[in-house]
Amino acid sequence: MPRVSKEQTDLNRSAIENVSAKLFREKGFNGVSVADLMAAAGLTHGGFYGHFSSKDELAAVACANAFDHAVERWKKRVESAKDEKTALKTIVDNYLSSKNVLDIGNSCPGPALAVDVAREAHDKPVRAAYLAGTTELVEVLASLVASDDTATRRKVALAQWSTMVGAMMLARATHDDAIAEEILSAARAQLLANANV
Repeated sequence: MPRVSKEQTDLNRSAIENVSAKLFREKGFNGVSVADLMAAAGLTHGGFYGHFSSKDELAAVACANAFDHAVERWKKRVESAKDEKTALKTIVDNYLSSKNVLDIGNSCPGPALAVDVAREAHDKPVRAAYLAGTTELVEVLASLVASDDTATRRKVALAQWSTMVGAMMLARATHDDAIAEEILSAARAQLLANANV
């Protein structure tokens, strides 16, 4: 059997990571098997352990990658905005949108993975990945708070993050009812009113 090139190995690993980040957000850690992940990546189940030591390792990598993409999206929105208030409005409006309610696999891992991560043992690597990603997104929000006091910026950002994640989780849980849009709308209004946008 011919040996797979280093380039192809890297492409295969990247495909596994990307598919896993999407499927874990859509179905949860227990809702998808290693065989499912490998099939979705177009690879055989047997090749999994050539890339990862366990599903736990893959969950952490996929979680970290999903947060990296979210941080990158937010930073681009901040860079392209004329000021902090406009950046916050853009982030909030995009985050708390009806589109994100239904597009779980491509949206922020914060609300999509919160319950799954909370059920994992404290020593599981995915918990550290989730914490690191949450911290980065909170730091982006804190950079948009109009205060010279670091503690105040962090406190406001934590409240904003909690409101955004909670609203998205509730909107997803009620998406087939009008209350879902009411939740999103109320959260957007509250976040932006508190920021004087």
